[in-house]
Amino acid sequence: MELRGILQGLTHEYHGGDKPVDYYLNIGGYRLPLNEWLGSELTISFLGEKNCIACGRKTNKTFNSGYCYPCFTKLPENDLCIVKPHECHFDLGTCRDESFGEKYCMIPHFVYLAVSSDIKVGLTRKHNELRRWVDQGAIRAIPIAEVPTRRMAGELEFHLSQFLPDKTNWRKMLKGDVKEIDLLAMRDEVYGHFPEQFKAFQYREDEWVDIAYPILESLDKINSKTLDKEEQLGGRLIGVKAQYLIFDNGVFQARKHAGYQVEIKAKPSA
Repeated sequence: MELRGILQGLTHEYHGGDKPVDYYLNIGGYRLPLNEWLGSELTISFLGEKNCIACGRKTNKTFNSGYCYPCFTKLPENDLCIVKPHECHFDLGTCRDESFGEKYCMIPHFVYLAVSSDIKVGLTRKHNELRRWVDQGAIRAIPIAEVPTRRMAGELEFHLSQFLPDKTNWRKMLKGDVKEIDLLAMRDEVYGHFPEQFKAFQYREDEWVDIAYPILESLDKINSKTLDKEEQLGGRLIGVKAQYLIFDNGVFQARKHAGYQVEIKAKPSA
C-alpha cells in the first residue's frame, strides 16, 4: 500500500468500554485505518515540501502544527488566548474573528480531571470532551465543572493549576507509566479549592470515562522521530496513542507534521 499527499494528522473514533480507539492517519483526503496495520511495517517519507493547512501556500516552516506565518498571526485559532483562555479578550472587541469567538468560545465549556501520566486539570468545549481526552492520551477522565464560556473555564483551570498539574508528561503517557488515581475522591478534594464564584458550576455526575488504546506492546525508552531530521522514518507499528504513532524504534507525532508532503508505505506483517 502506498499513499502520497499532504499529511493532515490523526483522527479517531471512540467506541467506549474496553474497545480500543480506532485511529486514522489522514493524508491527501484519504483516511488510513491504522488499527488494521498494527504489527506491520510502516514507512513515512518526506517529499521536501510543506503547505499551510489553512491557505495551502508553500512554506519553508510551519507554525502551530501546520500553518504558514501569515495564517499563524491572523487566524483566530492561533491567537494566544487559545492556549491561555483566561486571557480571552473577546469582551474588549479585539478578537481576531468575532464569529469564531461566538461559535467556539462563548459557549458552555467543561473543566475536567484526566489521568494520562498523572492527574491533570484541563478544559474543553462541551460535547468535545472525548476528542480532547483521546488527543491527550488520557485513560480516564471526568468533568468537574460546566461554565458558560471558555474564558470562565480558563480562569477556573488557571486557578486550579496552583494545586494540580495542567500539562501531560508525554513520555510517561506513551510508556503507560500512569498512577492509579481515584477520580471521584480527587474531584471532591479539588472542589475544596473552587473559588466561591465557581461553586455553583460544579458538575457532580459520578460517571467517568475509561479509554483504551490500540497498543500491542510498550517501549522501554521513548525516542522521538521527526521528518525535520530524518527524510524517511518508520518501523513496525506497535501502537497509536494521543497524536503519536508508536513504532518499535521510536514515536512519531503526527500533528506536529501537519502540512508536510509525504509518502506512506505499509507492508503487511508476515
